[in-house]
Amino acid sequence: MSVGPDEQRRGEPGETAEPGVAGSASGAAGALGSTDDPAYPPFVRVVVVTYSPGATLQVFLDSLAAATNRPYEVVLADNGSTDGVPQRAAARPEVTLVPTGGNLGYGRAANLGARGALAPWLIVANPDIIWRQGSLDTLVDAARRWHRAGAFGPAILTSEGDLYPSARALPSLGRGIGHALAGWWWPANPWTASYRQERGRPFEGPAGWLSGSCLLVRRTAFEQVGGFDPSYFMYFEDVDLCDRMGRAGWPSVYVPDAVVEHTGGHATRRAPKLMLRAHHLSAYRYLARRYAGPAWAPVRLVLALGLAGRYIVTRFSRRAAEGAAPTRSADVLNDGPPSAAGSRSA
Repeated sequence: MSVGPDEQRRGEPGETAEPGVAGSASGAAGALGSTDDPAYPPFVRVVVVTYSPGATLQVFLDSLAAATNRPYEVVLADNGSTDGVPQRAAARPEVTLVPTGGNLGYGRAANLGARGALAPWLIVANPDIIWRQGSLDTLVDAARRWHRAGAFGPAILTSEGDLYPSARALPSLGRGIGHALAGWWWPANPWTASYRQERGRPFEGPAGWLSGSCLLVRRTAFEQVGGFDPSYFMYFEDVDLCDRMGRAGWPSVYVPDAVVEHTGGHATRRAPKLMLRAHHLSAYRYLARRYAGPAWAPVRLVLALGLAGRYIVTRFSRRAAEGAAPTRSADVLNDGPPSAAGSRSA
């Protein structure tokens, strides 16, 4: 479908009059359910899924304070951290700790962190995100231009200074097979380039799906589709969410003028084999559901065998396990004319 920003209306009913602007922690809502704070209810609830995040969490929280002038609250959905970091972070007035009871996976923990939110907007993010100055406000400003969209993603930079391909087309058989087979040794192949939308300069507009490592979601859209599908332990929960929201009339929009850095993989590095297995299982789960029914049974069999074979290769090849490397430098964000809010086919 093709959609464009709604320049006539700014946000949904109830969103036009924002809560009073209050910067950083002093403007945060504090404890869940607090009603004696003049900044309550907050404008944004920031849900961070934690699992022994180490020093990254403090950097996340400190940089978040400079990313917005709107009142916000932070909920740490903790999947059983043993380093004590989330517990110490909960001493900050804007932070509430919500233990999940175990390592439930990303999407299920995020759902628990979002439960009961009154803010019209939700951020779901990894703790190893570093926010650029004003980046959250830039995201929200764009979101209020796109009245019918449900999810919004910033430009995500790697620690090496590359632009991570965080806005992609929905997986299809052709693109998926080509990307899986060739992406790890030929990152610029046409299937990967088409899937990851790495041609030309990034611009504001619809995408098939957006990375769940840092995602702004309209709460009404998130709740309408039931949040993340808890059957995905790790990976593809963001693909599935954006797909379902798009089918429900809430497309996803990439906002490259908002910039964050993802230092990357702090949790997955501790259990790489488990994460590789989860990635391939989630890929099969998503594609098998998309190609359901008896007529597609042979295709599902080929997918299962192909993904099993790829998983075996990743166990012995670090290069294959790391997947296709980004092909664009962060400098591409500064090339050419400024990003324009346009429309393109999602």
